[in-house]
Amino acid sequence: MKKSRLEAFSDGVIAIIITIMVLELKVPHSDDIQSLIQQWPAFTSYALSFVYVGIYWNNHHHMLYTVDSINGKALWANLNLLFWLSLIPFVTEWMGESHFTKWPIVIYGAALLMNAISYTILSNVLIHHSGSYSTLAQATGKDWKGKASILIYITAMIVSFYCSWLGFALYWVVAVIWLVPDPRIEHKVAKNAHP
Repeated sequence: MKKSRLEAFSDGVIAIIITIMVLELKVPHSDDIQSLIQQWPAFTSYALSFVYVGIYWNNHHHMLYTVDSINGKALWANLNLLFWLSLIPFVTEWMGESHFTKWPIVIYGAALLMNAISYTILSNVLIHHSGSYSTLAQATGKDWKGKASILIYITAMIVSFYCSWLGFALYWVVAVIWLVPDPRIEHKVAKNAHP
């Protein structure tokens, strides 16, 4: 099957997710700077989630660029990823509204963990479909970055039971790790284009 519909649908869902998140930001009820400053928990949680959704969009684009076709399993694996991404606005608002208390931080981490696992599943399905010598398989390798992220998410969730702020900080650590673009796919594509 061609991948264009999957890409278009995914881009649309991700755009809607970002739109929902920004619409959840509340406008201050007065015109003084103090009422704006009081919105910092909501804005901070929005900023982190925006970064995460952007990271997934970016990596999803790179991953699909390396494959020529998809199959039914890839469609379902992609829907699984989009399901977990679609929960990001909900957990983002809860985390901001609660001012980063224990359970919202833990549940936010659970959503991030499920997104990471779902992305790994999609990647593995595409690699299986494309072959172990495909560009995606060669570029992904052992995926230490992905495995480290999952480990940090689990650690952050456990730590959040004792110090929610430390758990929240660990989510930022993973975001920063992924903010630095992963050059593996681009390097592999460029290498294959110029043997």
